Amino acid sequence: MGPRLREGDVLLAEAAVHKRTAHRWRLLITMMAAVFFAAGSFWLLQLMLRDDNETRSAANRDEPDYIIDKFSFVRMSPQGEPHYLFYGDKLTHLPLNDASDVIKPIFKTIVPGKPTMTVTSQTARMFHGENKVDLLGKVEIQRPESPTTRFLRINSEALTVYPDEDRMESDQRVSMVLGTATVTGIGMQANNATGQIDFRSKGQLVVPPKAAR
Repeated sequence: MGPRLREGDVLLAEAAVHKRTAHRWRLLITMMAAVFFAAGSFWLLQLMLRDDNETRSAANRDEPDYIIDKFSFVRMSPQGEPHYLFYGDKLTHLPLNDASDVIKPIFKTIVPGKPTMTVTSQTARMFHGENKVDLLGKVEIQRPESPTTRFLRINSEALTVYPDEDRMESDQRVSMVLGTATVTGIGMQANNATGQIDFRSKGQLVVPPKAAR
């Protein structure tokens, strides 16, 4: 017969087994915790990197993506003819709202059978997706006299032009010279295609005597 285990030996053996089992559980828990914290750290790192990239992307969109000095372009009509010219000293494009800031802009309309109308200002902001140009600072519109139209000059500090619609408007004080008459008022709407100009409020018309015309 083989050696017999005594009760004390059995207790010692069971204690050794429990000790090894507890050690394995502690080791397993430690490994699982390490994996968990490693995965958590990796997820946190990815989240931080993603947020950082998104922040950088948003910041970059606030910055110009291209700048053009002494630019000019021609907008063509559906019939393939020049519709208007737009040029200036400097154009800075802002991708965040797809707009361009322009220094010393010059805008010229080209309408067959009508004299060219020229619009100038100190600065402008072009909204490419909205067919809109906001002109700011010493805005002036000039149209020369022709056999069918009188000389026209309009001055204001702010004017919005809708080039594709041949119209413009302002909510500022506007001064207009039409031939020998002078008109001033607050707010104006003008349609170059129809030749109609409307003042919204506080309009005043000054017409010189016939002898002065």
